Amino acid sequence: MYTGLLHLHNILRWVILLFLVIALIRHLTGMTGKKTFTTGDSKTGLFLMITAHITFLVGIYQWFAGDWGLKKIQELGMSGVMKDPYSRFFAIEHFIGMLLAIILITIGRGISKKNFPDIVRHRRSFWYYFIALILILASIPWPFREGVARPLFPGM
Repeated sequence: MYTGLLHLHNILRWVILLFLVIALIRHLTGMTGKKTFTTGDSKTGLFLMITAHITFLVGIYQWFAGDWGLKKIQELGMSGVMKDPYSRFFAIEHFIGMLLAIILITIGRGISKKNFPDIVRHRRSFWYYFIALILILASIPWPFREGVARPLFPGM
């Protein structure tokens, strides 16, 4: 079950990145004053937020049930985890980075629903989504990251 959820977690990252890029593009076109599809913006932000929260719930389960989260902290202690780059990444950095990104996505979604003028709403939520994208890209264990690399897709 753990392996299946790990694969689901991996695949959902691509869905989040896709929805985040689409949301950023839609907000950029809204900031330039072009006519945007507000229903589309709303649905894109909603699907982004739902996918991010589901992925985070799967990640929380992995953090508690897997070998690289709570168990590693209990085994090595916090100082031991902080000394080992691999353990630190999965027990602390990945978890905190993704938590902050999901908080920003949720705030950006809330702002996009507020009763502000379109340009203000797009500008404010754009920055929340953009910072969330930066945090997510920094917190993913990409294959080129030395020491914490994971494959791009499950089973590779």
